[in-house]
Amino acid sequence: MKRLFYAFSLALLAGTSLSAEPAQRIVSAGGSITEIIYALGQEHRLVARDSTSNHPAEVSELPNVGYVRRLSAEGLLSVNPDMILAEEGAGPPETLEVLAETQIPLISIPMGHDRDAVVAKIRAVAAALEVSEQGEELADQVASAIDAATSQSGLADKRVLFVLSLQGGRVLAGGANTAAQGMIEMAGATNAVEGFEGYKPLGDEAVITAAPDVILMMKAGGAVSVTDEEVLSHPAIAATPAGQNRDILRMDGMLLLGFSVRTGQAITDLAAGLRGANG
Repeated sequence: MKRLFYAFSLALLAGTSLSAEPAQRIVSAGGSITEIIYALGQEHRLVARDSTSNHPAEVSELPNVGYVRRLSAEGLLSVNPDMILAEEGAGPPETLEVLAETQIPLISIPMGHDRDAVVAKIRAVAAALEVSEQGEELADQVASAIDAATSQSGLADKRVLFVLSLQGGRVLAGGANTAAQGMIEMAGATNAVEGFEGYKPLGDEAVITAAPDVILMMKAGGAVSVTDEEVLSHPAIAATPAGQNRDILRMDGMLLLGFSVRTGQAITDLAAGLRGANG
C-alpha cells in the first residue's frame, strides 16, 4: 500500500500525468496545501477539504472530509475526486490502504519547518496540479517574503515556550523538529525547552527550569483550548518570567504552524509580538 501511495506521488511530481487531462475534482487534505492551491489560482478545482483548511475564509463553503490524520475513505470517495492531495503524515493507514486500491491518484506533499520546506511544498503542489510555472513564481514570492521577515534580529535572548495544551495539569510543549520550534527560530528567538523531539508533557520542574520569557499558544477555541487565566494559574508557569509578567502570545494556529504561503507574515507577526512582550 505504502509503495503504491508514493508511486502515485513520484509519477506525477516527475511530470508523468496519470490521466489524459489534468485533475479537475481535487480534495485537499491539509490546510497548508489548501492555501497554496488558492494562491495558485486553482481553487476552482477543489471539491472538498479537510478540517484544518480554514484559510481563506471561503474554503469553509466546501465539504469537510474530516481531520487530516483521521480521514475516512467513505468521506473522501463521496465527493467523487479525481485526485487527492494530502500532507505527509495524513491517514490513518487503513484509509490509505483503501484508497490505494482505487485508481484515484493520491499525492503526498512533503512537510518541513523551514524556508526550503515551504518552497518545496509549493513546487510539489504546483507540479501535482500541472501548473509548475505559476508554482515557481509563487515560490519565489514566498521565499522573498520569508527572507525579508527573517532578516530581523534582536530576539535571540527571548526564550519562548510553545504550549499546545494543558493535559491533566501538565504542560504539553513543543520540542525539536516541530513546527513550533521552526517558527520560533525563524523569528530569531530561542525555544525554551530542549532535549526532546515532538510535543511532550513537561513536569513542573522542567517548566520552571525552561524559564520562558513568553508563552506562545494558538488562539483559544475548540474543546481542548484553555484560557489565559487557566494557563497563568498553573503553578509552574506562574513561577516563570512569562508567568510573572503575564506574557502569553496567541496566534492563529494555521498561520503560525502551517508553513505555507503566509509564513513570511507569520514570522513578522510573531517577532512583533515577542518584541512587545515584557519578559
